[in-house]
Amino acid sequence: MFEVRELTTEDAADAYRLGSVAFGYHDRPIPESFPDRPGRTTFGVFEGTRLVAKAVDLERGQWFGGRVVPTAAVAGVAVTPEVRAKGLARMVLTELLRRARERGAAISTLFPTTPFPYRALGWEEVGALTYLAIPTAALAANRDGGPLARLRPATEADLPAIERLYRDVARASTGMMERSGPDFAVADVLTGFDGVTVAEDQDQVIGYATWDRSSGYDTSSRVKAYDVIGERPEATRALMGMLAGWQSVAPTTVLRLTSPDPAFLGLASSSMSVDQRKPWMLRLVDAARAVEARGWPSVVEGEVDLDVADEVCPWHAGPQRLILSGGEGRLEPGGTGTVRITSRGLALWYAGAATPAVLRRAGHLEGADAKTGELLAVATAGPAPALHDYF
Repeated sequence: MFEVRELTTEDAADAYRLGSVAFGYHDRPIPESFPDRPGRTTFGVFEGTRLVAKAVDLERGQWFGGRVVPTAAVAGVAVTPEVRAKGLARMVLTELLRRARERGAAISTLFPTTPFPYRALGWEEVGALTYLAIPTAALAANRDGGPLARLRPATEADLPAIERLYRDVARASTGMMERSGPDFAVADVLTGFDGVTVAEDQDQVIGYATWDRSSGYDTSSRVKAYDVIGERPEATRALMGMLAGWQSVAPTTVLRLTSPDPAFLGLASSSMSVDQRKPWMLRLVDAARAVEARGWPSVVEGEVDLDVADEVCPWHAGPQRLILSGGEGRLEPGGTGTVRITSRGLALWYAGAATPAVLRRAGHLEGADAKTGELLAVATAGPAPALHDYF
């Protein structure tokens, strides 16, 4: 007999042990703060008094259409080896989704170790956190001339500008994390990397880069840049030039970039290769709340009668009328249910990760005529889904 409940501090040791064995960090001692952190709720499945499965809901927000959408970021999903394939992950994740909706989450995202169990529950892959490797000498070969901003190490006084620069990029993105709340302390930026470099013009910070330097200075040495953000081209050029300066001791530079990015415009993409790719998945927790929370193109006007197929989140299943007008969106119960869409199709469409034509061919959308398909395509057209924070 299995029971699902929220974990308490008394369950911390068992939760850490289950997660550490599942993900291979059982040689590390349990942190003093585990798991008692604001914005973090862990749910577990118990067989009697024994914890056999768990999942964590991280209270986050992600940018869609220029607005922050309340998010349940799912992490730490683990099941004891002896009871796998018994539906326990489904049990704990279904409870997590129900409780996330109660606390106000509109969507949920996660980084899967395998996508299939999550697809069975309505999540779908919409993007990837990607690190690209490029010979550092290729950065030095940048021929895109022009003035350069002045560079210096960041100080505590630069933190508000760094936060503003990131948020400006995130606001214009599809899916980037809002870096605020209990898991994002701005002051940690200065201590979390080997280097934080700012670009400035007349004492105004116009760009920054966060980076780490690996050990050694042989052919395996590298510099890894996490954020390279310039609000003006002279800032981007200067920051990329700083990274190029490592070529004699770090032959490889790894960049966390999402296309399109201004940094790509000064590089030879043929010199790049994927160093690491971590897909991420999305599903709607509360479809009406998700539609209302995000921004929509102000030029899009129209209505679509949907029939949402979602057994896991039945509160938004069935006939729903989508109404888009003046940059706002609503999803109201009712309508004819002419256009059938699955929960995975809804996730792909919401994130702009697949067109209606692709959704139709994949079996996630039915009944949309040409005009309706065009409306749905334009409504979520925009930057490719991007996420630069792993959890």
